[in-house]
Amino acid sequence: MDIVKAMQVFVTVVDEGGFSKAADKLDTSGAAISRQIAALENHLGALLMQRTTRRLSLTEPGEALYERAQQILTSIAETEAVVGQYALRLSGSFRISAPLSFGIHQLAPILPEFHRRHPDLMFDIDLSDRVVDLVHEGFDLAIRITRAPSPNLIARKIMRINMIVCAAPGYLATRGEPITPAELLGHDTLGYSYLSSSDNWVFYDAEGAETRVRIRPTVHATNGDLLRHLALANGGIMAQPDFIVSKDIVSGALKQILPEWSFGEFNLYAVYASRRFLPAKMRVFIDYLVEIWGTSRG
Repeated sequence: MDIVKAMQVFVTVVDEGGFSKAADKLDTSGAAISRQIAALENHLGALLMQRTTRRLSLTEPGEALYERAQQILTSIAETEAVVGQYALRLSGSFRISAPLSFGIHQLAPILPEFHRRHPDLMFDIDLSDRVVDLVHEGFDLAIRITRAPSPNLIARKIMRINMIVCAAPGYLATRGEPITPAELLGHDTLGYSYLSSSDNWVFYDAEGAETRVRIRPTVHATNGDLLRHLALANGGIMAQPDFIVSKDIVSGALKQILPEWSFGEFNLYAVYASRRFLPAKMRVFIDYLVEIWGTSRG
């Protein structure tokens, strides 16, 4: 039997003065309470209380158990509180992989507040758009933007990432603005090397019908900010996340094209190698990402 749970039930019965009130307190039935007390008495080999329809009184063994059980349960609660404080007092090193531009634009601004909450935790952050091997390269966690995370990893979705197809107004004035995805074939395009679909740009119309266009980029690059600078210099059409291009769209330095077409669903994920014995630092940091971003975007 679960002796701790049985003692909790026993103490609650005494404190509440009866089985019915204890059942209400513990959100269970009177019969369940009665079974727990009977099992406890059988386990200890002693009658703990005298029960009548009107009153409950403790026997001498019951009095002794009540006093000791209170001490034991209080000690357990205090121990849990102390251990819980240590679990949240994060310390040591935490190695993270994140995309370069995302790390600069999005991750860096939120780290100071997390450090304020957990000043003993030291970050080792690798900013690279390549997909790292978490286990062999010794990373605790990776932040990835993808349509679908690897099935070999544990992934928690943090937020939606909106992809925007855009170009500079000067480029569009010279070359014309494509109205359908197929018209991209007649344009200079800027390709992101790590896009999951490679040079196959996938679009969806308002009804969800899919259109694939295999672009022939004039430039491939492993970083979105580099492509942004090329696009601003009238270098061609690109597809990049909103956190890279949204300010340029608002200012008019870049113009969104094909707005009636969706570039597909991309999401930001926190991924790690195993769900067993998830360290507190990972759980708390992932929860922090959800706190900051999870409710702000779909």
